[in-house]
Formats: sequence, C-alpha cells, structure tokens
Amino acid sequence: MREFWFESEGTPLFAVEDGEGPVLVMLHGALADHQAALPLIAPHSSRYRIIAPDLRGSGKSHCGEVLSFERLVGDVEVLLDELGVDRAFVGGVSSGSGIALSFALNRPSRIAGLALLRPVYAGEKRGYTEQQKASFEMMDAVAGRAVDEGVQVLCALYNDLPSPMREKALAMVEGFDAASVVATSHFVASGKQPFTSPADLESLDLPVLLVRGDDPLHPAEVSDLYATNILNCTEVASSADATEAIGAFCDRHVRAT
Repeated sequence: MREFWFESEGTPLFAVEDGEGPVLVMLHGALADHQAALPLIAPHSSRYRIIAPDLRGSGKSHCGEVLSFERLVGDVEVLLDELGVDRAFVGGVSSGSGIALSFALNRPSRIAGLALLRPVYAGEKRGYTEQQKASFEMMDAVAGRAVDEGVQVLCALYNDLPSPMREKALAMVEGFDAASVVATSHFVASGKQPFTSPADLESLDLPVLLVRGDDPLHPAEVSDLYATNILNCTEVASSADATEAIGAFCDRHVRAT
C-alpha cells in the first residue's frame, strides 16, 4: 500500500493506493477516513488500481474551511489528474456516495462507472428526512465541541457500533483534526444536497451500482428514489456483500475504461 499526498486549492490532501490496472476510487463517509472505505476495495488490488483518499476535512486531509460539494468534487478530479488517470470507477459509502454522485453528474467524462453504497441524499426537492435532520444535528452538536474539548468527544457517537467496528472507529478518531471535524459535521448537518431533483438522476448516462440502505441515516426511500430514476442501475440488497458486489460490477463494465 502506497501513501501519497497531493495538493488541491492549496490544501495538502492524503490518499493511499495499491495494485495495477483500471482505477477504482472509493470515498468514505463523514467523520471517518480512508480506513473506512479501503476494506471495500482492497481485495480487488490484484486486478485494479485501488485508491482511497482522506477527503478534505477528514483524516490527514486537514481543512477547517467551509466545505461544499463543488470543492470536494474538485478534489477528486485533482486526485485523478495527479495520478495521470483519465477515467475511473468512482464509488462512495454513506455521505461519500453524495460526493461520488456529484462527481458523476459534473464530471461525466472522467467516470467509467459509479458505485453508491447506502446513500444518504434525496436531492434538494426532498432534502433530509426528519430523523436524518435530528441525527445530523445531534452529530454536529457533539462534533462542534471538538475544538474546545478535543476530538475524543466523538467517541460517544460510536458507542453503539458493534465490536470490532467500534474499536476501529475509536482508533481512527485519534488521528482526527478538531477544526476539520467541525467543518465536516457542519457540512453534513447543513442539509446541502448533491443534486436537485430526480431528473438529475435520470440524466446519468453510465452504469451505476446501488447497494441499498435500510436504516434511519440511510433510508430505504432514498435507495428507492435512486433505483427508480437511474436508468442503468444494478441494485443489490443492503445485506449483500458490498465488496463482492463492487468487484463484480467493475469486472462487468471494465471495458468502458
């Protein structure tokens, strides 16, 4: 596994890569880092060049400035430019799926296939569910204390995770930057969306893998919206092996790269 840095808008950003072949990028969710996305793609390094960045404002990619989908999409494009990659399979899990989706909508020539795992965003016309709003506001309230009290305040958010996922999350927190944590939680809690309406989903002209969500933060109705409106959509159940589904999806569409 190779670690490397690249710069976007004057901010140093961190990523890891492994393997050779068609490029597969996976984006993690909020209040996480590349370690949360890497297990989804690492098994495919024997036939793909896998890349997992720390998104701006996450992990080692410190940034306490205001975040936006435009900036995060720009970072993904700079990452591909840095590596000399014209087109890639791009995926995201949880809130990272929103960045992947925004990248596909705004940089269609750079993407060979899109993987959306447990999506969060229903678009501007629908916005968050009431349960999502409450959860993200609570998360933001806790994360907002990080500057004064330290990043350890986030540990309370992971108490209900099953072991060993909880232990991995707690270890991950130790490397977080307080200002970045606040910027990321503010961005997610703001309710900003990566697209406007279902018509945007209908405009996607590329193969899409959808791994359904089925919990309050990743509502089934969001997955229903995607499955209904994305024309070339391969849908798998939330209980499916996401890593296996990603590999099968990329293998099926690799000739498009």
